[in-house]
Amino acid sequence: MVIAVLVGAAIWQPSQQTGAVTVEQRPEAGFEAPHFSLRGLDDQTYEVAGKREKPLVINFWASWCGPCKLEAPDLQKVAEKYGQQVDFYGVNVTSNDSLEGAQAFVKQYKLTFPIPMDVTGDVANRYWIQAFPTTYLVDKQGIIRKKIIGMVEGHYLETELKRLLEGKTGPLR
Repeated sequence: MVIAVLVGAAIWQPSQQTGAVTVEQRPEAGFEAPHFSLRGLDDQTYEVAGKREKPLVINFWASWCGPCKLEAPDLQKVAEKYGQQVDFYGVNVTSNDSLEGAQAFVKQYKLTFPIPMDVTGDVANRYWIQAFPTTYLVDKQGIIRKKIIGMVEGHYLETELKRLLEGKTGPLR
């Protein structure tokens, strides 16, 4: 019987081939960004689900986080400069924060990019967030090209975004 199974497996061929190639979702450079859909502070829905029209910066933060406060002005400036070419999502991990804290933070730092609210912490878990802030750069194919743990300075983010927009392949270094 074992021989019959092995012979059958050796000659079996699928009747249809889809030609689809799947990339493993994993929160690391070179892998597809884990998909999510979150409601934002503006009551709009924001999604990450594979290919996109523009590259994406995903920044995970909390209002009580000191480094998040330090990087917020730079993120806003870079978002203003590159907003026509790159989408920016400032994901508030509300499960470790409060709605009121997030609203006050956005107002204080005059953030104009979308603020999706991770109320349950599920998205932060899928992205293996262990420290705030954590930032991901995602290309138009939905592939993570860079993960930055800790505060990101504006000039560094600009340099990495330029590389991303130039279509540099592989994880950015």
